[in-house]
Amino acid sequence: MRVLGVDPGLTRCGVGVVDVGRDRSAVLVDVVVLRSPIDAPIEQRLLRIAEGLEAILDEHRPQAVALERVFARSDVSTIMGTAQISGVAMHLAAKRALPVALHTPSEVKAAITGYGRADKKQVTAMVTRILGLDTPPKPADAADALALAICHAWRTGPVAATTTDGASMTPAQKAWLAAERSAGLSGAARRLGR
Repeated sequence: MRVLGVDPGLTRCGVGVVDVGRDRSAVLVDVVVLRSPIDAPIEQRLLRIAEGLEAILDEHRPQAVALERVFARSDVSTIMGTAQISGVAMHLAAKRALPVALHTPSEVKAAITGYGRADKKQVTAMVTRILGLDTPPKPADAADALALAICHAWRTGPVAATTTDGASMTPAQKAWLAAERSAGLSGAARRLGR
């Protein structure tokens, strides 16, 4: 399964593409941080990020798009920029009939590290390990985008369907499965977000 992960941001937008096999192995396809100048008009900044996302979607042809779910922070301008880029990414995915999934930061952390309150350093270290990279992806936006893509594939793709018995899962996947079971969520309910 090929997944494009987007860590939305107006100044820095992390974009990562991974291929994840049925055995949960993940391979880096591409990772980039799209940037827009803070002194440009908002419409030009959105256009710049949109053009970068379109190029990556057209080049790599993912099967799904995973985005970080926007959540409230104290800085309203950051929330607005994140929400605007999320809308752009969802629009571009919809134009290509690609499914879009939103994952909270704690969901991604739990899937990747086994701990929903892991810090950025821990997430980056696990992404580096999972993808077998020689050096950690930088900046953090790049690692976050890759973590989103891996999380999505592990939670919803062929991997999720073939590993729900817990056999030969990573510790992070086992922790995620245990949390879902303790919450009483069936596989169908998890995919529907209920």
